[in-house]
Amino acid sequence: MPVPPDVQTDTHLINDDLAPIKTRSWAWPDYLFLWMSNVHSVAGYVTAGSLFAMGLPAKDVFVALILAICIVQVASNLVAKPSFLSGTPFPVTIRMVFGVKGALVPAFVRGAIAVGWYGIQTWLASNALLILGLKLWPQIAPWADTAHHGFIGLSPLGWATFMTVWLLQLCIFWRGMDAIRHFIDWAGPTIYVMMIALDGWLLWQTHGHINFHVFGAVEKTGFTPRLLGILNAMALTIAFFSPIILNFGDFARYGKTMRDIKMGNFWGLPVNFMGFSILTLATIALTQPVFGRIIIDPVETVTQINSMTVLIVGMATFLTATIGINISANFVSAAFDFSNLAPHILSWRRGGIIAALGAIIVMPWNLYTRPELIHFTLDILGAFIAPLIGILLADYYSVQKQKLVPNALYSMNPNDAYWYKNGTNPLAILSLIAGVCCGLIVLFVQPYAALQNFSWFFGFCAGGLLHICLNRLPLLASKQNQPVA
Repeated sequence: MPVPPDVQTDTHLINDDLAPIKTRSWAWPDYLFLWMSNVHSVAGYVTAGSLFAMGLPAKDVFVALILAICIVQVASNLVAKPSFLSGTPFPVTIRMVFGVKGALVPAFVRGAIAVGWYGIQTWLASNALLILGLKLWPQIAPWADTAHHGFIGLSPLGWATFMTVWLLQLCIFWRGMDAIRHFIDWAGPTIYVMMIALDGWLLWQTHGHINFHVFGAVEKTGFTPRLLGILNAMALTIAFFSPIILNFGDFARYGKTMRDIKMGNFWGLPVNFMGFSILTLATIALTQPVFGRIIIDPVETVTQINSMTVLIVGMATFLTATIGINISANFVSAAFDFSNLAPHILSWRRGGIIAALGAIIVMPWNLYTRPELIHFTLDILGAFIAPLIGILLADYYSVQKQKLVPNALYSMNPNDAYWYKNGTNPLAILSLIAGVCCGLIVLFVQPYAALQNFSWFFGFCAGGLLHICLNRLPLLASKQNQPVA
């Protein structure tokens, strides 16, 4: 759906990467593999495992994970539609809400968050490489000691492995979206093979016995505490996937049909995630009888096995799977966002370089080291992402009534649909600020401490509902034009 040559466009709003996609080649298996890459990562495993620190029994964690992923599926389908119809990535699609100039704000917010996530995933993947290096060459262990040789929180060996993964991801990204699609088509399934083999070995060690009640020492009893625990776990899971929900339009634009997108989301989310959750819970439960303690980090679990072959294969698998989610969920989206800041200067690849450099600056090794820090990081990121999702959905489905004018997304003509006052929709900006503030208040104001894990829902509802209400007040309506069918 390219922009016709007779439509007024501005070079400051478009380049080859931000223009409507011309070739749609993604079928439903591509979206299944995309979600496999997004789900099957060290961060996903660690996040699921960290839920046990909340005092939930295994079956409650499983229920929370499945209910949460169904919400993620519905939200992803809703986010997909405007990007699919227009053939545009998020920073262009969001212009219909914030205006052709005002859209720079949400694009920058999303880009900054993607950089943070990109850094976290890069660091988690580099840990696998670090452990493998120490096993192969124990004599280099002193250089992995942050206390003696560390620089801003990372050891020299940590820096070497971090930069190795960082460079490997940049090389894959540089080859373009088609190469990324082929990479994630096999990266996601590989961890299934590894986890099934790992569970088989652990079950062999326990003579086929598995006990999900190993978490009973911290299990919460009573209907109300357990219900609240499930809701908290759901909120944290949704917060973990919220960047991917917001970013999904970047990939929906490549879909052959909406049916392909929805089918891929069905198999890739509730079905695939159920399988992954069962394997994750089983693996964590089996670590107790085999190793004498619960281990929620799959990398640490593999290192406990006294086999160099298992270690090499395991680390390579975790590294591949984590690189898959990092490129698809974070690198691609951040590249689009930064390219959108100055399309006439920054291409998608140049935007990717900015994102990659930013991932070093944020020092991600300080953001995802302990369960309580993991939850806090998810809550902070979710407080900024949730209002954007709420506002996008509220505008497209309620305010715009699912009407979209793709050509107007690239036009600075005051008579076109998405030119608001001075190119910016103040109602959307106000809704975003209010939604973010609502989420942060729940996080940091002491009287609301018990609701911290629900900051995502507060931000989502506050941003979306306020946007709808403001647009229904005639005196506040700032749009000069309404889209046509």
